[in-house]
Amino acid sequence: MTYILSDVPGRVDRDAVWRFLSTQAYWGRWRTRSDVDRQIESAWRVVGVYVEETGEQVGFARAVSDGVGIAYLADVYVDDWHRGQGLGHRLVATMVDDGPGADFRWILFTDDAHGVYRDHGFEAPDATAMVRPSRLH
Repeated sequence: MTYILSDVPGRVDRDAVWRFLSTQAYWGRWRTRSDVDRQIESAWRVVGVYVEETGEQVGFARAVSDGVGIAYLADVYVDDWHRGQGLGHRLVATMVDDGPGADFRWILFTDDAHGVYRDHGFEAPDATAMVRPSRLH
């Protein structure tokens, strides 16, 4: 199977993204479909992973940014059936290392896949980082 990564916003299969985020994503099941659609629409950048032969979307990531020096990486996933082939690394590399934000300071919150993110320069925050938790969950 061959995979294509694309940052064309119009190519995103919102049904596929919603299906994953609403059923499998521990980090965001509280969101509505409308919330997810708005997040995709307002994203600074989106990257999808697609099966070349069928066009099926099997991975996704989005970023929020000021477009100058800082970006937040969110909603990174690869469907279970397509994991173990380096697609997570390719997805993060396409978004963070190879895109217009390659020199930005990137922020990410995650409970898993820390090795993938470390390989792309993410580290535990230092003493200068502070976070105000959401009141929603």
